[in-house]
Amino acid sequence: MTKIAAGLERAFAQKGFAAPSVETLRDAAGVSLRTLYKYTPSREEMVHAALEHRHRRYIEQVFHDLPEDGDLALSAVIDRVATWMAREASHGCLFHAAVAAAPQDRRLRALLKRHKAEVAERAAAAIGRPDHDVELTIILEGLTQSWPLCGDAAVASAKKMAKALIEPA
Repeated sequence: MTKIAAGLERAFAQKGFAAPSVETLRDAAGVSLRTLYKYTPSREEMVHAALEHRHRRYIEQVFHDLPEDGDLALSAVIDRVATWMAREASHGCLFHAAVAAAPQDRRLRALLKRHKAEVAERAAAAIGRPDHDVELTIILEGLTQSWPLCGDAAVASAKKMAKALIEPA
């Protein structure tokens, strides 16, 4: 299933959610059409499998083995989000794109919400401030959404806001 989900994630990230045909998705997954439908019996299930896979990869890449010092941890998180954006999401957040493509899909909205909440909770835990999850959501989402337009300037601004957040008043 991991191979299928990884291929579907790549296809949706490269081609969007409306454009890829089932044959394109099958080829991206590297399996027969029968196997693809066995594990993901609908296009909706294909999108969900791809995003669940992306969620796991993102969490691992951004939060694995962070420095213990809160200041250094938050800086590392911001750098890792920027690296992710440069390598994996130069057009913006795939979770937001999926919801935009299927705004009526409640499961997609729940997945988006769960993904963003876990990112914020992990970032807040990394700096030892679980009460700052909303502020960190704003900083990290701001970085994610502004990356395609501003690149490194978005990273510098996110770090500036993060520093102001964790410094004592």
